[in-house]
Amino acid sequence: MRFAIKTSPQNTTWDAMLEVWRAADDIELFESGWTFDHFYPIFTDDSSGPCMEGWITLTALAQATRRLRLGTLVTGIHYRHPAVLANMAATLDIVSGGRLELGIGAGWNTEESGAYGIELGSPRERSDRLEEACEVLTGLLGPQEKTSFKGSYYELTDAMCNPKPLQQPHPPICIGGSGEKRTLRTAARFAQHWNFVGGTVEQFRHARDVLHQHCADIGRDPAEILLSSHVHFTGDPAETAANAAALGEAGVELAIVNLRRPYTVEQLEPLANALAPLA
Repeated sequence: MRFAIKTSPQNTTWDAMLEVWRAADDIELFESGWTFDHFYPIFTDDSSGPCMEGWITLTALAQATRRLRLGTLVTGIHYRHPAVLANMAATLDIVSGGRLELGIGAGWNTEESGAYGIELGSPRERSDRLEEACEVLTGLLGPQEKTSFKGSYYELTDAMCNPKPLQQPHPPICIGGSGEKRTLRTAARFAQHWNFVGGTVEQFRHARDVLHQHCADIGRDPAEILLSSHVHFTGDPAETAANAAALGEAGVELAIVNLRRPYTVEQLEPLANALAPLA
């Protein structure tokens, strides 16, 4: 297995996140670091607490690290027009020296969307929007100079994204979610990385099998898609490693360990030591 860390930028401080990422950058076992893309805290009953914006946080962390790959798990596509997101992604890939992982999803948070007046839409509309956004992102981030596209949600006419990202044809696209009919089908078409948000080993196996069937339907080799899952750090490194191992036996290749708040450097070495035998 491979391993990563995730620090959700809610109910924490910039200094705490910065210290943890700098320390993780020196621990070879951790190959990547992730934030989330929300504006309100979500892992709590009280959504009124502090929550830093994910992309700005990620950009600052890119400058504070040298090795870790980095991304958001995941950006709700309705928050930003995909042409704007493409330019953000290209710039951050350049700034980070080609370390960006482009995590996207259909979006789900009704509280944030309603408070900000951002249209979320029905599940079908969200899925349609995500699929169109993937077309826009891969077009603009790819090698061609101009991209045109006409869909129900987005329309581009000879649109440019210049400069291009360092990673070509584009930074790896990570799609999060387990919707069987649409999200996993979209992942089969566009993703280089699929993230299982969390659940039981049996739920992971089922979603994986659905993803692989969608790949078979379009003639794509499922081995082209990295399989990852969140693994929550319980506070006990051995217990967390056991949970990761169970998912690894089911086919998870990358365990993204969601660290516990308050974020402290002291969590990292014991966790890395417990996970190392699984690597």
